[in-house]
Amino acid sequence: MKERVLSGMRPTGNLHIGHLKSVLEIWKKLQDENECFYLVADIHALTTDWEESKEIRKRSVEMVKDWLASGISPEKSTIILQSSVPQHTELTTYLGMITPLGLLERNPTYKDFAQEYEDKTKISNLGFFAYPVLQAADILIYKANKVPVGKDQVPHIEITRDIAEKFNKTFGDVFPLPVPILSEVSKILGADGRKMSKSYGNAIMLTESISSIKEKVKIYMTDTARKTKRDPGEPERCPLYTLHRVFTPADVRTEIEENCRTASFGCLDCKKILLNYLIPEIENFQEKRKSVENNNDVMDIIEQGSKKARDFAEKTMEDVKKAIFG
Repeated sequence: MKERVLSGMRPTGNLHIGHLKSVLEIWKKLQDENECFYLVADIHALTTDWEESKEIRKRSVEMVKDWLASGISPEKSTIILQSSVPQHTELTTYLGMITPLGLLERNPTYKDFAQEYEDKTKISNLGFFAYPVLQAADILIYKANKVPVGKDQVPHIEITRDIAEKFNKTFGDVFPLPVPILSEVSKILGADGRKMSKSYGNAIMLTESISSIKEKVKIYMTDTARKTKRDPGEPERCPLYTLHRVFTPADVRTEIEENCRTASFGCLDCKKILLNYLIPEIENFQEKRKSVENNNDVMDIIEQGSKKARDFAEKTMEDVKKAIFG
């Protein structure tokens, strides 16, 4: 019997190469052997982008185009628009009744997430504070067994497990306890050495022009210990090398590491090698994306997936209400 997988993204902007390597390629592999539900988390987007609510639907469609171009198949996976499945928020209400405030206050990623926003008024709302409950509902409404996440998201799965376990002990067994599937992809840093993020302006976007990508790579931060070409470097300290880890073949990386540590070549040489592998992959992605540009076709895919999700979620809510009210 196939395992059930749930994962999703907030439609808050264009996707970058980190999303492709750390998320979408993993989703593509999972859909071949599992029952996968992939969520366009447009309600979650409102926790920070509520002032730009009219843009969220457009961003949702564009994000799904990126998913399809990366190989996510509507025949293998269920693509869901969160706001089209009202059972997500219905279950959130029930779960909120049994979720201790302390559990949310101890959420270790809350402060990390908040640091990305200079304007704290955007995140001073109940929705942002309580988003782990909605996230738990996203997972539990489909009775998912597995959730692919990065290491920084593991606390969210632990919160979901805590909520599910309390529900089961209080009302009766309804939910499986989901386990995280940790991404094996190395962390990809942005051009300035920080976490790659659109909000930092340091990301290489999947849909930006090839000429723009080349310019970004030219100014990409490298090992700061290499003041001159004659200075030996250390790839493990180099933000640019995090791109080599996911785009460059292993045998080429071995040569790069040796040449860097022995100062046999400079950082400009290293950047040229990266472009030999990065650019063809981006060009291939962008070519595939051209075949999914029709908004009506994409909306049909989203609507069909959301219909399937509603039918499944309604059965879960029947189980939930029976457990609670008898």
